[in-house]
Amino acid sequence: MINKIKIRILILLISTIIICSYLFISSIISNNKFQNLKLLLNDEKKQLIKKNIFPHKFISQQQQIISNQQQKISKQQQIISKLQQSLGSINLYDLELIKKEDGSEIQTEMNIKKLSDNKTLKIYNLTSGFYSGINNIFPGSGYIDFYESNIIVLSSRGILVFKKNIEDIEENFKQIKNNINEFIGKNQFKKHQWFSLKDILIFNNKVFVSYTEEIKKDCWNTSVIYGDMNYKDIKFKKLFSPKECVHSTNNIDKEFNAHQSGGKIISFDNNHILLSVGDYRSRHLAQNINSLNGKIIKININNGNYEIISMGHRNPQGLYFDKENNFILETEHGPQGGDEINFIEINKINKDKIQNYGWAISSAGEHYGGRNEKNKKKYKKYPLYKSHIEHGFIKPLKSFEASIGISEIVKVNQNRYVVGSMRNKSLYFFQLNEQQEIINLNRVHVFERVRDLRLNENQLYLFMEDTASIGVIDLNLK
Repeated sequence: MINKIKIRILILLISTIIICSYLFISSIISNNKFQNLKLLLNDEKKQLIKKNIFPHKFISQQQQIISNQQQKISKQQQIISKLQQSLGSINLYDLELIKKEDGSEIQTEMNIKKLSDNKTLKIYNLTSGFYSGINNIFPGSGYIDFYESNIIVLSSRGILVFKKNIEDIEENFKQIKNNINEFIGKNQFKKHQWFSLKDILIFNNKVFVSYTEEIKKDCWNTSVIYGDMNYKDIKFKKLFSPKECVHSTNNIDKEFNAHQSGGKIISFDNNHILLSVGDYRSRHLAQNINSLNGKIIKININNGNYEIISMGHRNPQGLYFDKENNFILETEHGPQGGDEINFIEINKINKDKIQNYGWAISSAGEHYGGRNEKNKKKYKKYPLYKSHIEHGFIKPLKSFEASIGISEIVKVNQNRYVVGSMRNKSLYFFQLNEQQEIINLNRVHVFERVRDLRLNENQLYLFMEDTASIGVIDLNLK
């Protein structure tokens, strides 16, 4: 009898512990009162707990996300259908070029989304004009910068717009006339959606735009045009155009992908900008010192002269020059996994040898399809060793073994930074400690592909390309 009582007490005690633990962990996961305790769990651990201990919550959240995405897709399909009915069978890039030609204003619709970590995302959807995307067929992709307190937005097909106060819904975005499509236009866009504009930078009253240039017929590389910044009519001309190009079919590895074009532009000093150039999937070029592909280059804005400052990159799409601390942070897409955040030391530029980051010899990722028989020759030529240091390369600050679709990187405060994600549709905030190591990496879901980022007056601006929207997050920086 005594043993039975002890067993019942033990069962009751265990049950009480389980129930209390359940309620406690549930509070940590979903209640903002436990925000400090939540910081002890990274995003993967939270998702693991939700999936295995609280599956009903996890399923409910995923169903809501799926429902929201389905509603977006349905709305987009309705817009496409109406446009095609009114204009006949027409390509979306044609439709965007028509919108650019008529010069009409672009309206916005605003809604608000609550994010984790008590962040609020204000979303300003560009309801017209941005029709043709780089990754998504519809809607359009774009890039953000600021000039004289105006937000400037460039579409991937050449629409250039500005607005004084994004929060004023009654005020529309106004178009700036330009001649961008003299350099890349309908002839290129119809070949593939990945042929596009890549970035915008406004610097020293000049506006710089990078793009995939058809150097020769079906042979491509990444170039830069520039013009005097104004709000009426910008006349662009070439600043930088490589002599070499990667042919879309006639190349060594018989592979080509213009998504791997890089194209990020940032200012460096009063006379120079930095440009990232991808390998266009000609992997061997990244380790070829005589090629500009797979490199970060410094370009003189007065005469177009250039020099290579780093190499061994695959598809670098994010650059940030931390002038206060005198280093560059670079982000790049890996293949099947292996997205990277890299640290480029300014003091080592041209001091010894070009800083080399290892692609396509070392990478945390794998070739598409993995280590199968079909890829045997590819791995022999491009082994993708898991160590950078052992093979004489600079180790990334961070390698994402599973691809997040990493995009732009900006500094938000002191030693705190944020990178965008297209594949994971998130922002990743992190800090650098005194040893230049990434700490306190925290993922914040925004549930759309983040193509570009800008910080302006303590607010983080995102170009979100699943709905062709500008997102704004007040960071409350101190």
